[in-house]
Amino acid sequence: MSDQSWRTRPAVMPPEVVRAAAGRIREHARAHRLDGVRLILHGGEPLLAGRDGLRSIVGTLRSALAGTCAVDFGLQTNGVLLDEKMLGELRSLDVAIGISLDGPPADNDRHRRRADGRGSYAAVHRALTLLDQPGNRSAYAGLLCTIDPDTDPLECYRTLLGYHPPAIDFLFPHANWEQPPRRATEDDTRYADWLVTIFDEWYGAERQATRIRLFEAVINLLLGGGSRSEQVGLSPVAVAVIESDGAVEQEDSLKSAYDGACSTGANVLTHELDAALTHPGIVARQIGERALADACRPCELRRVCGAGHYAHRYRRGAGFRNPSVYCADLTRLITHVHRRVAADLARLTGAPQ
Repeated sequence: MSDQSWRTRPAVMPPEVVRAAAGRIREHARAHRLDGVRLILHGGEPLLAGRDGLRSIVGTLRSALAGTCAVDFGLQTNGVLLDEKMLGELRSLDVAIGISLDGPPADNDRHRRRADGRGSYAAVHRALTLLDQPGNRSAYAGLLCTIDPDTDPLECYRTLLGYHPPAIDFLFPHANWEQPPRRATEDDTRYADWLVTIFDEWYGAERQATRIRLFEAVINLLLGGGSRSEQVGLSPVAVAVIESDGAVEQEDSLKSAYDGACSTGANVLTHELDAALTHPGIVARQIGERALADACRPCELRRVCGAGHYAHRYRRGAGFRNPSVYCADLTRLITHVHRRVAADLARLTGAPQ
């Protein structure tokens, strides 16, 4: 979409930036007395750093945090470069691996192609088959899948289940009011309809086949809990991105709105991580309902919906203080989940629905 920042940044984080990042994370953890931090190696494609590069990055970060707090490492990859040697390296480093897969071969390869135009499904299939082996399951974090309403939702879901993921997260495609999602009308809920079909199969199954993060977050919010999903709820943002040049930024999905949307002005080479906490974009995501658009605040679903993913609210001239461009879809999904859960609670407790 709008992001061009990658053009001027190092393809791989240089060692001096890794060391600076490690030091800033350590001082942040000490200052806030954190029990633990979760560090996710992301990209682009992080496996392009190679086994030596990843070993160096993880080793530097783990060494810096030793004696300060616990640290969990994750890595999100398209899986193309995940072979036995790379998997063995990541397992030895205790890095949990998430794979991006968008369904059956034809559906996945429509969007995820190599530079020469060939689809990537065959390579991802090999990686997932390897990751699903009993000896490797401890390194298997789960699957990410971007919603495509032109695909068959159950075929997609069952394809993902075929790799026995411990968790799945379905993601709305990045879009906003300037670059809206594909739909016939503003009230068209094709993205929610796609999700509802999967929800009914998942929720109605005799045994839970896997965890689905978005569905669990909606249920938890409906029952008065919080959310660990960026797509729903009003939980304060707890993520900082450290770019390969050391820039400390808001989550990278905001780059879909406009070039520079993630910037905080801080850099690990020159600033503490706390320097980003006063940035208006981060402050707005710590104050819950007060940051919602006027149109959202009277809505009875606001605490569950939370105006959706922050990146999906952007409108030129009004910034991010708008309803989600997926407002109709979120309403449809949340009301459907509420109806199913309320019916079950009423049946179990004998209370009226």
